[in-house]
Amino acid sequence: MADTRNSIQVENVVASSSINQEVDLRALAEDLDAEFEPVQFPGLVYRTQNPSVAVLIFDSGKVVCTGAKSISDVHEAITDTVQTLRELEVDAPQSPPVNIQNIVAKADLQRRLNLNATAIALGLEAVEYEPEQFPGLVYRLDDPDITVLLFGSGKLIITGAQHRSESEAAFTNIQTQLSKLGLLEGGQREYPRNVQ
Repeated sequence: MADTRNSIQVENVVASSSINQEVDLRALAEDLDAEFEPVQFPGLVYRTQNPSVAVLIFDSGKVVCTGAKSISDVHEAITDTVQTLRELEVDAPQSPPVNIQNIVAKADLQRRLNLNATAIALGLEAVEYEPEQFPGLVYRLDDPDITVLLFGSGKLIITGAQHRSESEAAFTNIQTQLSKLGLLEGGQREYPRNVQ
């Protein structure tokens, strides 16, 4: 079995923080040139360019960072946002704590999967598979506590991790299980050729 962990790519890191005080979002939106449509969404949406993420600020002072491609991008975006708030005379802490909530990653088994056989082999109690509703199979792992979406193409979406190593462990876990069950046999994925 080839080690394809290097195919794991982080697509989104969601993290939370707090500036430990209530804020006037309407005034802050003008100062930051940020989006604030309270009828549609209760938070202010502040977009940073480098790294390119969305920082959501709520009137309670809670801050959520989404769209980052790495944990270091999260820290940089929150640090830069807090520094900007401090420049606007918001009494925010210099280095607020950052809590990683969810890492969403994608990976590729480089093999096609028969999702019907996979659903049965993995055990119906841990699997949700309704192809008429959604084209992927939802598999909940216990160790680590991660959810993996498997697609017939062999592509995976791994969600629920708080560290990249958990995404890698989930990938190794699913790859090992599928291999032991004989579901990764048959060589590399083949793509249909154009027929003329």
